[in-house]
Amino acid sequence: MRASLAELRRLYDKRKAEGVVEDLPDLPGEELPEGFWDDAVLVPAPPKSVHLKLDAEVFDFFKAEGKGHLTRMQNVLRAYVKARKRG
Repeated sequence: MRASLAELRRLYDKRKAEGVVEDLPDLPGEELPEGFWDDAVLVPAPPKSVHLKLDAEVFDFFKAEGKGHLTRMQNVLRAYVKARKRG
């Protein structure tokens, strides 16, 4: 779910009025102090776990190269997506 700060603030205020979040401090104002983001770290979304059927020949090819075969498969798929997006 994606939401703007204003949407989160409205939801927070509604929940606080209902007594659901009464023990939480107020949200900070929209203005953040200088340097607030200086030490921020981008945390990538966790990978999605899926069940994928592959031809035995494809799986065996990657598996034969040893440990890390799933990562190599992911890298090939990622390269394909990037190439297709470039057009």
